[in-house]
Amino acid sequence: MSDKSEVRAQLMKKRDAIPPEVRRAKDRLIRERLLAVDEIRNAKMLFFFASFRSEVDTLEPMKSLLAEGKRVVLPKVDRENHLLLLYEIKGLEELVPGYMGIPEPSVISEERAIAMNDVDAVVIPGAGFDMAGNRIGYGGGYYDRLLASPEREIPIIAPAYEEQIVGAIPSEPHDIKISMIVTDRRVIRCTG
Repeated sequence: MSDKSEVRAQLMKKRDAIPPEVRRAKDRLIRERLLAVDEIRNAKMLFFFASFRSEVDTLEPMKSLLAEGKRVVLPKVDRENHLLLLYEIKGLEELVPGYMGIPEPSVISEERAIAMNDVDAVVIPGAGFDMAGNRIGYGGGYYDRLLASPEREIPIIAPAYEEQIVGAIPSEPHDIKISMIVTDRRVIRCTG
């Protein structure tokens, strides 16, 4: 399994095959673990992704964090420049379908724009992960570019179904490593 697109396709197929009732139970377990890790509990401002299709649900954790008074930031795709722009949301009702139908912030203003270095923790999507912190995304490279040069170390956390964890993910030097994977069974502190 060395070809990235082949690995990605296999992992997505596996994730898509999780029955809805099993997915809901797994989402609840992941949410409980995710909200309990120190990196999330101690963060004032969190960068999240809005779950889409068969991804682990991030809407419920975001709702909980907003209710606690934490600041939540989401990406908006800038297709022209192939970048993710970060905007704070005040509630889930501010999300609208954006690039490829993925929910994005609808309130785009200078007051809501956030710099990557102001974020305390990043919650990142992916098709699959390994214990060394390697991640296979969706092939756009958006997150690798965004996370390539923060001025300080920011924990990068991936919520994932246990089915998304594999022995080894093919990686390249520009690929960003994640620090932690939170699954329906465990919290994995990555060794890479």
